[in-house]
Amino acid sequence: MSYRSKVAIVYLLGFFVDLINMFIANVAYPAIGQAMAASVSQLAWVSNGYILGLTLVIPLSAWLAQRIGGRRVFLLSLALFMLATLGAGNADSIGALIGWRTLQGMGGGLLIPIGQTLTYQLYRSHERAGLSAAIMLVGLLAPALSPALGGWLVDSLDWRWVFFANLPLAALALALAALWLRAETPTAACKPLDATGLLSACAALTLLLLGLTRLSEAGHQVSGAALLAAGLLVLAYYLRHSLRTPQPLLNLRLVGDPLLRNAMAVYLCIPGLFIGVSLVAMLYLQNQLGMPAAQVGGLMLPWALASFLAITLTGKSFNRLGPRPLLIAGCLLQGAGMLTLAQIDQAGQHALQIAAFALMGFGGSLCSSTAQSSAFLQIPDGQLADASALWNINRQLSFCLGVALLSLLLNLLLTVLPPAAAYRTCFILAGASALIPLLLCLRLANRAIVRQLNAQQDAL
Repeated sequence: MSYRSKVAIVYLLGFFVDLINMFIANVAYPAIGQAMAASVSQLAWVSNGYILGLTLVIPLSAWLAQRIGGRRVFLLSLALFMLATLGAGNADSIGALIGWRTLQGMGGGLLIPIGQTLTYQLYRSHERAGLSAAIMLVGLLAPALSPALGGWLVDSLDWRWVFFANLPLAALALALAALWLRAETPTAACKPLDATGLLSACAALTLLLLGLTRLSEAGHQVSGAALLAAGLLVLAYYLRHSLRTPQPLLNLRLVGDPLLRNAMAVYLCIPGLFIGVSLVAMLYLQNQLGMPAAQVGGLMLPWALASFLAITLTGKSFNRLGPRPLLIAGCLLQGAGMLTLAQIDQAGQHALQIAAFALMGFGGSLCSSTAQSSAFLQIPDGQLADASALWNINRQLSFCLGVALLSLLLNLLLTVLPPAAAYRTCFILAGASALIPLLLCLRLANRAIVRQLNAQQDAL
């Protein structure tokens, strides 16, 4: 086996562990809420805490890799992840669970950007569509299998086992990384740490999430609005600082690349909102319609099958068709899936349930795999580490904001509508959001991208 194949396997396994941890807990939220008397907002923070931890440490990936090497960062992050996973499984309060989930996210947050950088630099530009397809194919196994497994664990054992189930895979990733990854040569000139950027970015994200959470709680709208406004001000300061600093925490100037910028926007509106919709759907199908956790978790299987087909299609047609038609089709199909979800009002409507998740799987994965394939096409190899950090923090932000916004929307709707109508309206509004990236995709220079890919392939 070639070295680049070994690196790709380690990266994919880390990606798999990250996704399992993100999706397996969703199906356990009703059980966690009952066991710990937690509200919808608090349950949202079980997910937000993990994603917040991820987001806070991702900007440090390139800086840490320069100083101690990508291999060491990968190993240390896995060790911290396993420690926090044990803590989450043994948490005795909702506050402790959120705290351990945040630490868990900090441990897992460096796996993806470090692994992605180590892998992508071993593949040429025209080979990355195939690599991205492989990444997405392996990565979809996690959201496909973990909810069904999580539902079975909740129904048969206890919600705590949805966390303990991550440990064997994390241990395997740790062992393979220790055996296969080569130690890098230390970088002579290391980029200094942008401490001001790090602190302001962390403060902005935390304030924004707290503000969105407080806005959704009765009697806390004023404090929520104040926190949200403060977060926006700190965010504006961070953006101004980063664009003026010679060596910022995140190289925001890379967003000037149209392909990377478009791919990031697609991730915010398509996969990101799906994470929020999946949380709302788990609550709706279990709490409102009375479906068992294992059955609800099993709906991710048609999602995964459809995702497999979409990712296969992307890998075979991306170089020939370019990103624009694939992204447009993906946006429309995901929107259709969410609108189908809004039509479900009985537990026995299995055909509609399967169709909704299959449409969301095909459309969402068509978008995410195409975005992944196109994001780095025009990024020089020397800037891949910075671009990878920027891409992955946007990916995590999309998941974090998706959960926060959908939880806020649901809570607001529950104050003015009956529960069933509130859930269905939430799905309709989420489906309408698919139009935002669709309009952005129309501006892509699709023919020029296809010519570039064909020229690279013909040059070999």
